[in-house]
Amino acid sequence: MNGRHDSSSRDTSRRTDPTLGDLDQLDAGADRRGAAREREPERPASAPRPPPFNARPARKRPLRRRHRMRWSLIILAVVAIVVIGWLWNHQAMLSGMLPQTQLNALLERADTAYSAGNLAGSENSARDLYEAARALDPDNEHALTGLQNVGHAELDRAQAALKKRDYASARSALEEARSLLGGGAAVEGMDKALAKAVLQTSNVDVLINQARAALANGDIDGPDGAAALFGKVLAGDPHNAVARHGMDQIGDLLATRIQGQVGSNDLVGAKQTLSDLAGLLPRYSQLPTLRASVAAAERDSQSQRDQYLEKGQADLRAGKITGAGDDNAEAQFKAALEADPDNDKAKAGLGQVAGALIVQANAALESGQTQDAKKLLDAAAELAPKSADLAAARSRLAASEARPAPKAANRATAHAGVATVEADQVPEASAPPPPAPLTPMQSAKVARLVARAKSAARKGDIMLPPGDSAYDLYRAALGIDGDNVEAQAGLRALPEVTRAQFDQAVREDNLDHAHDMLATLQQLDPGDPAMPAMRHRLGSAWLDRADHYVGLGELAAARTALQEAQRLMPQDPRISEVDARIQRGNQ
Repeated sequence: MNGRHDSSSRDTSRRTDPTLGDLDQLDAGADRRGAAREREPERPASAPRPPPFNARPARKRPLRRRHRMRWSLIILAVVAIVVIGWLWNHQAMLSGMLPQTQLNALLERADTAYSAGNLAGSENSARDLYEAARALDPDNEHALTGLQNVGHAELDRAQAALKKRDYASARSALEEARSLLGGGAAVEGMDKALAKAVLQTSNVDVLINQARAALANGDIDGPDGAAALFGKVLAGDPHNAVARHGMDQIGDLLATRIQGQVGSNDLVGAKQTLSDLAGLLPRYSQLPTLRASVAAAERDSQSQRDQYLEKGQADLRAGKITGAGDDNAEAQFKAALEADPDNDKAKAGLGQVAGALIVQANAALESGQTQDAKKLLDAAAELAPKSADLAAARSRLAASEARPAPKAANRATAHAGVATVEADQVPEASAPPPPAPLTPMQSAKVARLVARAKSAARKGDIMLPPGDSAYDLYRAALGIDGDNVEAQAGLRALPEVTRAQFDQAVREDNLDHAHDMLATLQQLDPGDPAMPAMRHRLGSAWLDRADHYVGLGELAAARTALQEAQRLMPQDPRISEVDARIQRGNQ
């Protein structure tokens, strides 16, 4: 023990205290350390002393660095998860940012084309490029301003061509300006100046003689008709008495035409002729009477149309779907469509008739009556040739016809080894055989077609492009396996997918795509009762856009949007309000 004490007291400043070891081995360990020290040679005081046998090594810095690194990795992982989550929840916003590069490139190219004088009518013209930019961003101020600049530049070009007496070029440039600027005082002034210049270089007597000859032959319409020829004279000389009298004669002929169209119940033609007459002769004395006559005929026609529609719906409920004569839903809806060719309810009614025939055809298929099913489907195809339900039913019919015909089973008894048929037994039809199993290659192809069809449906490629649309791909899959459940369900679900695509397009103000989806739904499910409401919703969106363009002073774009709204909902009272705003903007 004294040896340990002396050895320890020689250099207490360098001593490293031992940690507590195994208590049971304490004494044995002390004896061993004492004996070892007695055998060691004497060390100088300055020599470093090794640590005790059982001393715990001090914690080193690399361990702390590893600790910090581990926490850094954890923090980075958390940040990455947060960033990924944010990106996932903001996909729509990020996807909207993607076209910006393309948009900026189009605008830059359009500005370059404008500066170079490549305004319109040629490849990569300023007008085409600005309009392409507007297709990506309809409200882009740069593109809208660029189109206005192109319109004014075209007006300057028309003026320059007029001074050179290049009337064809002046007219072409003027029409470009009109389509971009939507009219206005400058456009109308240039139009009158051009008409006057053309008249001065033409022989007025020749024009009047040509107009009189055309009028005598009843040739009123067209560029070489009496109306156009007399109009040329009046454009250059508004007070020409001969031309004004000729226009009055044209008014009388058109009035007679309108009365004949009303008498034959051609209300579409009558309204078109009335519009032509009002455009040619807005002060024609018989215009109010003709308008009243057409309006009365239209009211009568609408009343008759509504009766046809009510009777058609009643026949549907009574199960009188189709047949000879007029006492069935098909005949009534067709009569309503003759009275009003664009009537949505009549079109939907015929779609319902087609749907009822398809239901009957499916029932006939279930009972094995394939010939009856074929006749019913052919009748449905005349009314709704692109119906999704029709395509699905036809694939079932094709699969049924491809199977071998069931054989009659006869009850027989054997006598002396010879089979004889009991005469008093009626043959029983055996169950139809199952379809032949597909080869692995066919199954794989069907799976690929169905997967492509689903992808096309998600992208909005419902009916187009041909061959790569969801509709065509599902039908191709059913052409291989007519009973494929997934393809059948996908094909029948296309109307619902189309409705969802329509809703999304309207919400995103992608009205062209919404129009495509509405037309697609009209083919897939012409009897959809939601169709009128969808048409009105899209028409309202176009009207909102027209109103927005009027506020921006973009009258040409406003007129285009208004025309789309008129086509979808011609009776909406807002049509006349927005039209009046456009007219005021042109003044």
